[in-house]
Amino acid sequence: MKFILSILLGTFGTTEIVVIVILALLLFGGKKIPELMKGLGTGLKEFKKASEGDNTEEE
Repeated sequence: MKFILSILLGTFGTTEIVVIVILALLLFGGKKIPELMKGLGTGLKEFKKASEGDNTEEE
């Protein structure tokens, strides 16, 4: 599985990560990135809660 993932994504070095961060800053700006990460974290938390089978609403 790890081998297939490395073929699909390649390997990211320091230079690639720096370029991605700079592009993200240019596209979204410094203020927008924390808001995007907060929304992503909230979405992941809700997904995890739903996937665990939290059925308190039904009871």
